[in-house]
Amino acid sequence: MTEDQRQRGLAKMSEVYGWEMTDGDGDFFGLTADHLFAEIWERPGLSLRDRRLLLVGLCTGASMPDVADLQLDAALRVGDLSEADLREIVVFLTHYAGWPKGAQLNSAVESIIARSRKSAKQAETSATPVAKDEP
Repeated sequence: MTEDQRQRGLAKMSEVYGWEMTDGDGDFFGLTADHLFAEIWERPGLSLRDRRLLLVGLCTGASMPDVADLQLDAALRVGDLSEADLREIVVFLTHYAGWPKGAQLNSAVESIIARSRKSAKQAETSATPVAKDEP
C-alpha cells in the first residue's frame, strides 16, 4: 500500500476512535489501516455514525462485545451518539439479538456512561480555579 493510504487510514482511525492513532507493525495492522479504514470506512454512502451503528449491531448479534464496547465508547466520546442513543440501542438490539446479549450490552453501556460522566466531572473539577484564602 502507499504512504498516502496509510496516512488516510491512520487519520480515519483517529476520527473513528477519538484518539491519535499511530502507525503499527505487521501485515494485520497494515491491512486494517490501509484497506479497512483508508478504503472501506471512507466509502461514500454511509456516514461514520451509520457505519458505527451497523458494526455495533453486528458485534452484538455475533457475541463480539469487545468491538461493540470500543465503538460505543468512542461514539459517546466523539459525539456521534448520546447517552440516550446508547440506551435506545440496547433496547432495540435486545429484541433482535436476544435477552442475554442485550443484558451484556446494557452492562457495557452503563459502564461506558459512568466512565464518561466520571471523566467529565474530573475534567470539570481540574478546570475549576481554586479560590485562595483571603486575609
